[in-house]
Amino acid sequence: MSFSNGAAIPSSTKMLAPSSKTSSSSNRRISIGNTLPSPTHLAPSMAAMPVAGPNSVAKSKKQDADDNSPIAALRDASSPTEVRTAIQALHARESAITARLTTLLTAQHDVSRSLVRLDNLRAGLGAQVIAARGVGNAMLAGAADTAAHLSGRVRALDLEKRRVEDTLRVVEQVAELKACVAGVVGSMGAPQDWEAAAGYIARAARVPEDIVRGGFAAAVVPTVEVPDAPWVTLEAARESLCKLFLREFEKAAAEGDGARVTRFFKLFPLIGRGDAGLDVYGRYVCQGVAGRARAMLKEAQGRKDGFFFANALTKLFEHIAEIVDGHGSVVERHYGAGKMIKVIEKLQMEADIQGGIIIDSWSDDRTVDRRLTDVKSYPFSFLVQSFLPQQRGFGGTPRVNSPAQGGGTNDPRSSEDEGVNMKEVDALLNEIAVMLGKWSLYARFLAGKCKELETPEDAPLTVPEVLTKSNLSRKVTGKLTTPYNVLTAFFFRRSVEKAFQIDEFPDGLTLNMNRTIGSNPPFIISAIDDVMYIVNTLILKSISTAQRAVIEHVIHTISSLLGNDFIKMVQRKMRDEYYPKPLVQGGFPPEDKIVGFIVLINSLDTSIDYLGRIVSSILGSSEQREENAGNGSTQPGSASGLRDSLPFNNDLRDVTTRLQNLKTSFSSNTAELLTEGLTVLFNQVIKPRLRPVLTDTFRDADYALTEDELAEVAAQNDETEDEALELVGRRFEHGWDTLMKPVARLLTSHTFSTVLDLTARYLARVLEKRIWSYAGGRASPYGAIRMERDFSAVVGVVSRGHYAVREVFGKTTQILMVANMEEEEWDELVADAGDGQDEDDGMLWVLTEDERRKARTIVQT
Repeated sequence: MSFSNGAAIPSSTKMLAPSSKTSSSSNRRISIGNTLPSPTHLAPSMAAMPVAGPNSVAKSKKQDADDNSPIAALRDASSPTEVRTAIQALHARESAITARLTTLLTAQHDVSRSLVRLDNLRAGLGAQVIAARGVGNAMLAGAADTAAHLSGRVRALDLEKRRVEDTLRVVEQVAELKACVAGVVGSMGAPQDWEAAAGYIARAARVPEDIVRGGFAAAVVPTVEVPDAPWVTLEAARESLCKLFLREFEKAAAEGDGARVTRFFKLFPLIGRGDAGLDVYGRYVCQGVAGRARAMLKEAQGRKDGFFFANALTKLFEHIAEIVDGHGSVVERHYGAGKMIKVIEKLQMEADIQGGIIIDSWSDDRTVDRRLTDVKSYPFSFLVQSFLPQQRGFGGTPRVNSPAQGGGTNDPRSSEDEGVNMKEVDALLNEIAVMLGKWSLYARFLAGKCKELETPEDAPLTVPEVLTKSNLSRKVTGKLTTPYNVLTAFFFRRSVEKAFQIDEFPDGLTLNMNRTIGSNPPFIISAIDDVMYIVNTLILKSISTAQRAVIEHVIHTISSLLGNDFIKMVQRKMRDEYYPKPLVQGGFPPEDKIVGFIVLINSLDTSIDYLGRIVSSILGSSEQREENAGNGSTQPGSASGLRDSLPFNNDLRDVTTRLQNLKTSFSSNTAELLTEGLTVLFNQVIKPRLRPVLTDTFRDADYALTEDELAEVAAQNDETEDEALELVGRRFEHGWDTLMKPVARLLTSHTFSTVLDLTARYLARVLEKRIWSYAGGRASPYGAIRMERDFSAVVGVVSRGHYAVREVFGKTTQILMVANMEEEEWDELVADAGDGQDEDDGMLWVLTEDERRKARTIVQT
């Protein structure tokens, strides 16, 4: 190896260079030693090694030309040391190239053996390919031609078979058509077998129309007896039979022969005249409905009292329901699914007529229009006069007689509702409610039938168009629903007015604990019971109509009148008649005013409770729903009854929301007035009387005295030391019971709790102010202990039976606790506060840090 421009490549590597020679075009051979195989056929080590060739030599020369190559380093060397370093690098590179060439030479034998083996396999595969081509050309070519020929013949046979089958089918159908035509003509002749004729027409109808009107049928079917084309003959037979069936059906209907009616009714769909059959059947059943309705009205001529019209409307709906339910299966079986809808439409048209006659007759007989005019013009004089400013010289609004002009007597029946008889209005409302309820039941029945015929089972129940677009529906809305809403609004407002006209307060109420009370709690005005009874009755009556629009209107009316007339009447009484105002400056209100004011407060609180119970009983709890489901209860006042009364989509949800809103709005409006009344009761009655109680309680209470000084004072008053220590608690308990027990006996538990809370908050502020008055070391250590004992006794008396009231006195209690702390406890508390801890032993402090420090100044140091 010599060094010239680059490293010399050994001559032995030339045998690894690719050869440019190729073998013949047909059988290309691989020459061992001249051409290298693909790396995948070589040994793993051989596949990974690069092959030296011209490109490699050029690359090597290029690499030697780089600035960092050993040759370049040797060329640029300028000292012996650099020359030696470059020579060492050249020796290292020579060793590496020599090792690589040695490895290639070692693997050359394995590569040669692999190439020989591949050449042998190629020769064998070539022979097999030649043999396979010979077999394909000599043996399979004929079989392939035969298979193609057979496949074409099979397709031709299949086509011919289909054509034969189609021809046979046409022939069979034409033969069937010819038989049907002959059968129709024969049956309509002397035998007059109408069922057979209709059956032949039904069979002929199953033959395709293009065959019936085709040229083959026109040439084959006509005979000497029946020379016309088959479609002409069949159409003429249909027309003739349809007229015959209509004539016979009407004749049977006129004679009342139900069997013949059914017989001919079944034949219409067989001859393709189902619409005509449904039409004549609809007229038939409508005649029956009309006849029964007229007979019922005629029989009761002159006897139309009570619920006659409601019963007549009920019987009309029941008759229609019986027809739909009883005949529906027959219609569906012979005419097809959904065909009963047409009969229902016919029946509804007749129901529009007959139901309209009943409703119009009822409206005329009951003079509904005149009554509506009367109630719309009713003046509600008592309510109007009650809301006007009170005139001086009068003792308030009369309780019994309406203040309308001309009313000068105290007899509540002297002017019977100023021309409107409430009993007649109530009877009219009951009658309308029954008719609306029957209409709702009828609508629900038809909706269920139409749903079965037209809509999926899981679809919500909705009122069908046959009802919503009917004249009877408009008649019900105009003649029943609208008068019911107007009369209900009048009836409820007049009931509220009359309830306050004849209002009575409970007898024997007094603040004197030595006198017993003859009435039973809750002590409320009688108007509350009357009004809430009417509310419950009207809501249940509206639910019995099962009309969402009616129920929502009634609930809205009740909510509006309760929020206006009812609450304003109570408010007027509280403001003008029973406001607890003292007669003289600095005095106390009269007892009758206090008692009356308390009764009105109780009335407001009880009315909230009554209305809540009414709504809850209608909506029902989950336990009531389960119980009703178990015993099958469907009363209007139960949850299941409400759900059954409102089956249509979203009706139950909307009515439930209305009832809940009624309860919420009334409670909100009443609670506002109730809170104001309780505040007045506290400020005008409790607070003025509590001040002398506190003055007497802490009379001669000197917390600057030491233990010996207190004992000396007790001896001077002929008391023991224990009696002196308990004196404050006994005085407060006596004064507190004298003040609060009469009020607690009259108030409801809820209102008394509110008054007690107001009183406790006021008392807590007074006690806290009294404690702070001793700040600056004005109390002795023993006096601070006595103060904590006395104030704890006061708190115990106030919270007796109402333990939650103790929370109001939390600040007072903590002030005295800090004031009586030992120095070690105080130092620990200060240290904990310095560490940022707001709680000590689980206690939640309501005192600020400054207030704690101020509390420590109460006791003398």
